[in-house]
Amino acid sequence: MAGRALRALPRLMALNRLQVILQHLKMSKQTDSTAEVLLEKKGGAGIITLNRPKALNALNLSMIQQIYPQIKTWEQDPETFLIIIKGTGGKAFCAGGDIRAITEAGKVGDKLSQDFFRGEYRLNNAIGTCKKPYVALIDGITMGGGVGVSVHGHFRVATEKTLFAMPETAIGLFPDVGGGYFLPRLSGKIGYYLALTGCRLKGRDVLKAGIATHFVESEKLPALEKDLIALKSPSKEKIADLLNSYHMKCTVDQEKEFVLDEHMEKINSLFSANSMEEIVKKLKQDGSPFAMKQLETINKMSPTSLKLTLRQLREGASMSLQDVLRMEYRLSQACMKGHDFYEGVRAVLIDKDQSPKWKPAALEEVSDEFVDNCFKPLGNDDLRL
Repeated sequence: MAGRALRALPRLMALNRLQVILQHLKMSKQTDSTAEVLLEKKGGAGIITLNRPKALNALNLSMIQQIYPQIKTWEQDPETFLIIIKGTGGKAFCAGGDIRAITEAGKVGDKLSQDFFRGEYRLNNAIGTCKKPYVALIDGITMGGGVGVSVHGHFRVATEKTLFAMPETAIGLFPDVGGGYFLPRLSGKIGYYLALTGCRLKGRDVLKAGIATHFVESEKLPALEKDLIALKSPSKEKIADLLNSYHMKCTVDQEKEFVLDEHMEKINSLFSANSMEEIVKKLKQDGSPFAMKQLETINKMSPTSLKLTLRQLREGASMSLQDVLRMEYRLSQACMKGHDFYEGVRAVLIDKDQSPKWKPAALEEVSDEFVDNCFKPLGNDDLRL
């Protein structure tokens, strides 16, 4: 009896050991699935998965601090041929930066309000200068910070679920994350229009506006990702060919006209003015339903944000991405010291009463001198890239 029990002991110990290993695996799976960002290597691809579905994959500082060094490592790794970024949860790619945390920090003068923008803009630059092909699968809501981690890469794949916007003027901020670089480079004055009004674009319109490079059905993305991973030491051209083949096969909304097409002439003339006051005057003079709708939208935005944004885009049009990000860092710190950002976040995100009390309340009250000051270099505190 005792002999039999003794003989069974190694088997029991082996079982126990197996259970411990399984438990470990389970735990590592759990910690993985709760991690805010997943960084993994599959085949020749480095894959970044934004994993805060409940927060619509909003970027916080800790995620930024994990993604940045990983991109730099993959860029140097001869076995990594491309980088893919995507979001979990099916609703959003990334709905922006973690604005609430920044608001709390800014109110009490916490360093996070510097560190966040510094880290975020450095990440935008790393993507914009990345030597490896960078593929963003922008399925679902893609706004603000989410645009920053996608638009500067080589390839942006939109789907019928994509919802794009740069809505910052509504919260007393400005379309940052390199908005001063990519927005004025869109065709005509589309970028100025999107920046000042926060207009949302959906699905194929994101491609037609020049923000996405490809359009693929949402349900085809897992297959596309698999095919990208399976490519053997691919060149940028090979990746482009694969994306093109998926893009060509996609017929969703193919016949649909670009939502802004009928308004392009007006957008190009109305938003080409040199000042916000002039844009408002032109909208009033135009008097068409489209112009009146834009006027109504602009009247709800922070006058300070509107003035900063118009100048940001006009200057950014002829700057490098690096110089734009340095300029935007200066603006971010000016907003952190001002009134409208905190008031905008309160009205839109916290109390949700949608009626911010802007200070100053009118465009005419935002002086050129004040605007000039926001663009001034910060000396040792300037963003270093």
